[in-house]
Amino acid sequence: MITGFRDFILRGNVVDLAVGVVMGAAFGSVVTAFTKAFIDPLIKLATGGAAIGGKFMVNGVAFDWGTFLTTLINFLLTALVIYLFVVQPVNHLMERIKRTDKPAVAEPSNEEKLLAEIRDAIKTRA
Repeated sequence: MITGFRDFILRGNVVDLAVGVVMGAAFGSVVTAFTKAFIDPLIKLATGGAAIGGKFMVNGVAFDWGTFLTTLINFLLTALVIYLFVVQPVNHLMERIKRTDKPAVAEPSNEEKLLAEIRDAIKTRA
């Protein structure tokens, strides 16, 4: 049982997945920090300053659309970077692998056809 578990953990797919999850979480933190440091202040500046930026009140209830906008921008930036730096390169790599996997099928030349006919004729005589 322990040997099977060790084999499972050391399998390449599990390790790759673990690395991907950790890197994704770390990258999410970087994008969140970027949006809090740069996008939040821009939204607050555009909507009236630090105290009321990105909020409106209805009957004493605050609707914080600035936070939602910041989270949406955070998501879009994360998706864009993952697409540009993970999805496109992997797709390109898979395309190259598919191209090299399929050997080019060349039409046999006239000489090769003639030699094949001669070979077949010799086999039938023998």
